[in-house]
This record gives sequence, structure tokens and C-alpha cells, in this order.
Amino acid sequence: MNPTPEQIKEYIELGLECTHVSMDGDGQHFYATIVSPKFEGLRRIQRHQLVYAALGDRMKAEIHALSFKTLTPEEFGQ
Repeated sequence: MNPTPEQIKEYIELGLECTHVSMDGDGQHFYATIVSPKFEGLRRIQRHQLVYAALGDRMKAEIHALSFKTLTPEEFGQ
């Protein structure tokens, strides 16, 4: 069974300190904007590694296509 956008949002929020997560998807392809103070001073690849770590094995088993944007609160305008 494919996860819902709401479930993926919850997975991210449980595994990573976030100030904002918006998620959209059709059950197979998902798109997210993730805002976290943990991204401060990190390159994009390092930010993505934090998101993948928060999702863990779900990226291999449940989530097949996830595109996301990672921003600090300052970059997001918070």
C-alpha cells in the first residue's frame, strides 16, 4: 500500500525538527517543501541526506518518487 502525502509529512516531522512541511502527491509521486533550522550552513546534498535519514527504510519500501525543496527558516521567510 502506498503512503498518503499526510503520512509522509508525518514521517518527516517525526524524524527531523521542522518549522514547516508542505506535501502534495498522487499516491505514487510526492512533492515537498521542508523548512528546518537543521539545514542552516549545510549544502543541498547534506540537507537531502537529513531528509532521507528521517524517512529511513521507507524510501526503499514505501516511497518510490519524492521530490523536495529544503530551506532554512530564513530562506523560507519565517
